[in-house]
Amino acid sequence: MRLRALLETDALGLRLLGGEDELDRTVRGVMTTDLKDPSRYLSGGELVLTGLAWRHDAADSEPFVRILAGAGVAGLAAGEAELGDVPDDLVLACARHRLPLFAVNESVAFATITEYVVRQVSGERAGDLAAVVDRHRRMMTSGPAGGGPDVVLDLLGSDLDLRAWVLSPTGRPIAGSKLAGQALPADVCAKLAAEHLAAVRTGRRGPHRVAVGSATYSLFPIRSAGRSAGAARDVRESVLSDWLLAVEADAGDWPAERLDLLQGVTQLIAVERDRRDAARTVRRRLAQEVLELVQTGAAPAEIAARLRVAAPVLLPGLGAAPHWQVVVARVEWEGGAIEGGPVAQSLLEEILVDPLTVGPEPSDRIAVAHTGDEAIALVPLPAVSTEHDGSESGVLADTLLEAVRDPLSAGLDDGRVTLGVSAAVHSAEGLRGALEEARHARRVAAARPGRVCAAGHQELASHVLLLPFVPDDVRRAFTARLLDPLRDYDRRHRAELIPTLEAFLDCDGSWTRCAARLHLHVNTLRYRVGRIEQLTSRDLSRLEDKLDFFLALRMS
Repeated sequence: MRLRALLETDALGLRLLGGEDELDRTVRGVMTTDLKDPSRYLSGGELVLTGLAWRHDAADSEPFVRILAGAGVAGLAAGEAELGDVPDDLVLACARHRLPLFAVNESVAFATITEYVVRQVSGERAGDLAAVVDRHRRMMTSGPAGGGPDVVLDLLGSDLDLRAWVLSPTGRPIAGSKLAGQALPADVCAKLAAEHLAAVRTGRRGPHRVAVGSATYSLFPIRSAGRSAGAARDVRESVLSDWLLAVEADAGDWPAERLDLLQGVTQLIAVERDRRDAARTVRRRLAQEVLELVQTGAAPAEIAARLRVAAPVLLPGLGAAPHWQVVVARVEWEGGAIEGGPVAQSLLEEILVDPLTVGPEPSDRIAVAHTGDEAIALVPLPAVSTEHDGSESGVLADTLLEAVRDPLSAGLDDGRVTLGVSAAVHSAEGLRGALEEARHARRVAAARPGRVCAAGHQELASHVLLLPFVPDDVRRAFTARLLDPLRDYDRRHRAELIPTLEAFLDCDGSWTRCAARLHLHVNTLRYRVGRIEQLTSRDLSRLEDKLDFFLALRMS
């Protein structure tokens, strides 16, 4: 903005005392000072506000003005509240150094002038930056522009002093400005992603403001560049795949120009989001071809040939993958009107990313196909090592969803995500079995409570595999017959028979270990176990009865 604009704004109460020929100077900021030498705080282009507390006599004006002129400030505004009229020696000093001088009426607070200047300068910066963003968006739409989202986030940092990050729907950091410095902590990313998904599912318009600790963040949805805000048939089709822009600022009092700028930034990032999604087409097609061969019973030699084609794409520089794993996912919404396969496909491409993988897009190493409501991932493993406990490394069901469970649950108020993971196989002959194994594991996960569940191949060798296939009415009758008498007794007497039974079975029937765990005397434990046997007509020294109680507790 220009100095002339300040003089023309009546609400600011400014009166020009000198420097009429310099009123076209650009104002880049504002600073209030009463220091004799404020040079270390000046960078040029400021409107300096002063109450004249630094002036003790007429000799002080010349060095003060010389310092301001040397720093390249745009102008000086002196308040009349302290000394009344602005001293003539200050007027003469400003005239000698060609520094525009204004008098500020005592009825006008410096804060009023500061707020006005900051708002105007910020709006103009946003407008200038918006033009840059729009030009960059057009470049990216017509072809690769280089730099990706980081370039525009750096512009936000350098021009508007905004720390910003691009996050996946599960909270995985995708890009960040240099101003942001260190990456956001994982728990903050998860919190922001969860709040964003919850806001989208409830239909709230962005930006969504979230307080995490002492910081406030504004979250802007990044929708596909190919559709408008309301173009999707249902928000559930994209809620688990769209990115978000997290800005460390409260956008509640931003001017319209700045909000428009951030919307333009999200459109720019959406172009990159769509480009990365399009780059997955080859990998998706490879996975689809392998899946069709496996499901139609093709010869192992034919499947192996397709795997040899897929391996260099997924593992560049390593030739063939010695091992493969299969992960099956299903996203199901209440009502069943939405095809869950594409949603599950995007979700698997997100959550299967190894955070230790180096590269611009770690999901380049994953191939995911979908059929109906099911998505199937073919995960190449460069090597499968055996851990100290004898288990194999690779994708593990119990850790797969650990970091993303809370964010996903926030976007699934009427839906579920279930996953199954196979063991690693080293040949084409094993892929069909791995696929069936992963599907069985997913059905085990689906039998568990919760919005987000996973199960691995390790659990398929257990009796737990049988539980999902027991009819619901049989399960209810079986658990009621064994456990309801104990629950009723606990309700009436607060005897804690159910917790005692669980601990006793978990300790393999060891009286001393169970008593120590429950902080009970062994005689007290024997009394409780005797009461359990009396109420249920069972004998906890018999293996059959122990197993019945164990299964009843697992199914309850």
